[in-house]
Amino acid sequence: MKHQKITILLVDDHAVLRAGLKLLLSSQPDIEVVGEASSGLEALDLLEELHPDIVLLDLSMPGLKGLDVLPTIHKRYPKLKVLVLTMHEDPHYLKQALKAGASGYILKKAADTELLSAIRTVAKGEIYVHPSLTHTLLKGIIPSPVSSHEEDLWDSLSDREREVLRLVALGHTSAEVASELQLSPKTVDTYRARGMEKLGLKSRAALVRFALRRGLLTQD
Repeated sequence: MKHQKITILLVDDHAVLRAGLKLLLSSQPDIEVVGEASSGLEALDLLEELHPDIVLLDLSMPGLKGLDVLPTIHKRYPKLKVLVLTMHEDPHYLKQALKAGASGYILKKAADTELLSAIRTVAKGEIYVHPSLTHTLLKGIIPSPVSSHEEDLWDSLSDREREVLRLVALGHTSAEVASELQLSPKTVDTYRARGMEKLGLKSRAALVRFALRRGLLTQD
């Protein structure tokens, strides 16, 4: 039978913090702390016994650290939710934790009503990321807006240079571009080289990133 309350295993090496968290969480009618662990190894032992809904996991602990134990937890209990509670605001830790199977990432400085919201969000099967880190998570997934400098560079190109670079960014070979625009492959290479030089781009990958920012790859 499904728990009526969201059951929590607290994993943190600081006893005082665990006590504070337990007091906060236990005051909620829909949340119950069923166990506490001070290390990754202790957490693994308790998981066998307690089967909580959520593990509230610190990253920095002696011995088996949070990032070390996360993959093991995820492998053994793929349906178990792990909410990372940490002082680390470094996006490197955030991305590593999510990649290792965490369902959420929240900072210790927000261990109050926001923590309660994070727990309830994760319990519903959703992902929770501390608001101040959401932008960091999306950075690199959503292309950066094109700058006014890049606009000026693009405007400096001839119409033919723009046509050639757009087709190259879409993955066409020089021969295919030549056929499309009714030019010789050598002429295409000239336009390509000249356009790339004007834009200050050194590789096709750089050209693709530029084209993404300008929305060129979505045009027909």
